[in-house]
Amino acid sequence: QPPAFGFLFDVDGVLVRGSQPVPAARQAFRRLADSSGRLRVPVVFLTNAGNCLRSAKARELSQALELQVSPEQVILSHSPLRLFSQFHQKCMLVAGQGPVEENAQDLGFKHVVTIEALRKAYPLLDMVDHSRRPKELPPPTIGFPTIEGVILFGEPVRWETSLQLIIDVLLSNGNPGAELQDIPYPHLPVLACNMDLLWMAEAKMPSRFGHGTFLLCLESIYKKVTGRELKYEALVGKPSTVTYRYAEYLIKEQAQKQGWNVPIRRLYAVGDNPMSDVYGANLYNSYLKSAQQKQLQAGGKRSPQAAGPQSELRENCESSVESCESILVCTGVYRHDAAAPSARQERAAGTVFHGHRDCGWDPSLGEASYIVPDVNDAVQLAFKKEGWS
Repeated sequence: QPPAFGFLFDVDGVLVRGSQPVPAARQAFRRLADSSGRLRVPVVFLTNAGNCLRSAKARELSQALELQVSPEQVILSHSPLRLFSQFHQKCMLVAGQGPVEENAQDLGFKHVVTIEALRKAYPLLDMVDHSRRPKELPPPTIGFPTIEGVILFGEPVRWETSLQLIIDVLLSNGNPGAELQDIPYPHLPVLACNMDLLWMAEAKMPSRFGHGTFLLCLESIYKKVTGRELKYEALVGKPSTVTYRYAEYLIKEQAQKQGWNVPIRRLYAVGDNPMSDVYGANLYNSYLKSAQQKQLQAGGKRSPQAAGPQSELRENCESSVESCESILVCTGVYRHDAAAPSARQERAAGTVFHGHRDCGWDPSLGEASYIVPDVNDAVQLAFKKEGWS
């Protein structure tokens, strides 16, 4: 029978750790695929990684899972930015590592400036590394475009350079060579991808710094220098609702391409990070329930929606999904310990919040619907709930 459900799989800590596949991942995908290697259920890989192209991530997953994964099945942290078309014609400073220019262009941004290009144009700005300071006073910069916004794709390699130059751009209203009497506020639009404070790699030490840590540094510096809060025009990647809405759209697109005409009713989001995977899935589940309630109150009629990325997705994908259940695995950031306090006990004691400043914190959304040892167990659990084998 055609599936009425789909999977949203996190990658790091669920399917792979660093470059190595989690052993249970291949078992899970053998269960998900038929004898010819084709998936029997729509699947989206929902990762907060963003320092690569979708095609490259698809190749990595294909190799790790021994299964053909297409770029259309991959959502990177920045993928929803293709919906923010109001910025696509603006000159945007892009920060991160990897193919940031290609990523920006692939998302629809027509005019981009890299941190390195900005550093070369204004060599007196980046002064932390003494070895990179200019030996002689450079001539004035002429003809460099005015920057109209900033895209933060992911954690950069040289944090001090990116932090300095991004702050310079915000304080100068996009003209780092200009001397402004007053600090502009509101500042230029900032679009940020991936709010993960920490992530799991091969290291025995728990959790490596993620882009959320870089954002925390940027926010702290901006506030210390200006006395004001750094504001974001967009925060995408898990746990943002727009990212899960986009994932739902891709799940349905897959189902249609496969000729599965049964509406997708349930999503199972499998992750290892309570603060992004679980929180995001539960937040989206709340969004779905709220939307259903509003539709009932409106007598089944759609109410007018404000323009923006969410409304654009609504136009393309009327929601049939009723729930998004969170399944937490113990192969990554989260480690289950029978002796550890329960989630409710942790809440009572005051859990440390690792989520982003602007996401708010509802402790109940940090509790997974289910906790299982690994991704293979997660797939078996969902199959059992759906009456599949």
